[in-house]
Amino acid sequence: MIRNRNQFKIFYGWWIVGASFFIALYVGGTVFYGFTAFFEPIANDMGWSYTQISLAASLRGLEIGLLSPVVGILADRWGPRRLIFGGVFFTVSGLLLLSYTRSLIMFYGAFALLAIGVSACTVTVLLTTLANWFRRKIGLATGIAICGFGFSGLLIPVIVRLIAVYDWRTALNILAVGMVVTILPLSLLFRHRPEHYGYFPDGQKQGEVAHTGEAGPRPVVETEVRVKQALKSGSFWRLAVSRMYHMMVVAAVITHVMPYLSTIGVSRAQSSLVATAIPLMSVSGRLGFGWLGDKFSRRLVATASFIMTGLGVLCFAYASSNSLWLLVPFIILMGIGYGGSNALLPSLAREYFGRTNFGSIYGIMEGIGTIGMMIGPAIAGLAYDRWGSYQTIWLLLAGLAVVAIIAVSTITPVRSPTEPGDKVQ
Repeated sequence: MIRNRNQFKIFYGWWIVGASFFIALYVGGTVFYGFTAFFEPIANDMGWSYTQISLAASLRGLEIGLLSPVVGILADRWGPRRLIFGGVFFTVSGLLLLSYTRSLIMFYGAFALLAIGVSACTVTVLLTTLANWFRRKIGLATGIAICGFGFSGLLIPVIVRLIAVYDWRTALNILAVGMVVTILPLSLLFRHRPEHYGYFPDGQKQGEVAHTGEAGPRPVVETEVRVKQALKSGSFWRLAVSRMYHMMVVAAVITHVMPYLSTIGVSRAQSSLVATAIPLMSVSGRLGFGWLGDKFSRRLVATASFIMTGLGVLCFAYASSNSLWLLVPFIILMGIGYGGSNALLPSLAREYFGRTNFGSIYGIMEGIGTIGMMIGPAIAGLAYDRWGSYQTIWLLLAGLAVVAIIAVSTITPVRSPTEPGDKVQ
C-alpha cells in the first residue's frame, strides 16, 4: 500500500511519472501519431477525399477542446484513476467502431468516441496529477512523462507493418486489444494528491515539518489562483494562444506528414521513418527544455522552443524532391521545438497559477488550445484538395509562430487574492 511508501527511497510521484510515460506512449502512438499511417489506406479503400478524412481529426480536436475543461474539473475533484478507466473504455470503443466503419457517419462517430477516451486518459489528467505531486521538479517530471508521446513515434512503423501484413481494419482491432492490456494495469498506480499519503510535493514528508524549532524542509508557500481570477489575467490568455498555435501546427504536420511527403516523391516506407523521427526527436526537447525550465526562466526557454518550431516548419515548406536534405533540419528544429513547448507550457501554468485549481485552469487552457488541433488538419487537407500542394499552409503556419513567440515571451506573474486563507505569491 502507498501509505507505507516512506520505507522506499524513490518518491512515489516518480512511479506516477513512469506510468504516465507509458500511457502517453501507447495512446499517442495509436490515436495521434499513428493516424498518419491510416490516412492513405482509408482514402484508397473508401474513396474519400483528404478533406473528408482530415475533418475527422478536426472533430476529434473540437470534442477534446469541449471536454478538456470538464475533465480538468473532474481531475481536481475525483483524481485520475476513474477518469483513466473511463478513457480506456471509450478509446477501445472508438478503435473498434473505426475498424468496422462503412460510412463517413460511422467514421466521424468513431473519432467522437476516441476524443472522449483520449480526453479522459491523457494530457489534462496526467498533467494535473503531476502538478499535484511536483513543484520544484515539475519541469523534469512533465518532460519525462510526455516523452512517452515522443517515443510513441516508434509505433508508427509497427502500425505500417500491421496494415501491410493484414489490413487497416485488423490493425485497429489489434491496437484496441493492446489498449486494454497495457493502460488498465498502469492506471492502478495513480494517486490523487501526495498529502493523502504523508507527503508534500517533490517528496517532502509531512513528518519532517511537524517539528518546531528545528531547521529542516518546510512546505513551500505557493501561488494559488482561483479559476475566475486566472481567466481575467492576460497571462492565461497568452498561454492559451501559445497552446493553440502549438496544437495547430503539430496536428497539421503529424496528420499530413506522410501524405505530404508522398506528393514530393518520398516512398511510403521512407516517409514512415520521417514520421517516426519527428516525435523521437521531440524527446530531447521534452527532457532538455523541461530540465532547462527548472534551472532558468521557463518563459524564455519556452520562447526559444517556439522559435525553433517556426523555423522547422519553414524548412518543411521548402522540402522537395530536389531538396530532401531540408527534412533533416526540419526534424531537428520541429522535434526539439514542439517537444520543448509541450514540457514547458504545463510547467508555466503550474508556476503561475498553482496546483489547487490546476486541473480546472489547465483544462480550460487545453480546451482553447484544441481549437488549433481542430483547425490545423482541416485547413491542411483543404489546401491540398484546392491547390494540389501543401507549401502554402506550411508557410502560413511558420509565419504564425511569431504570434506564439510574442504571446509566451510577455507573460507576467498573477497574484493571488489577499483574503483569509489565501496564499500570496
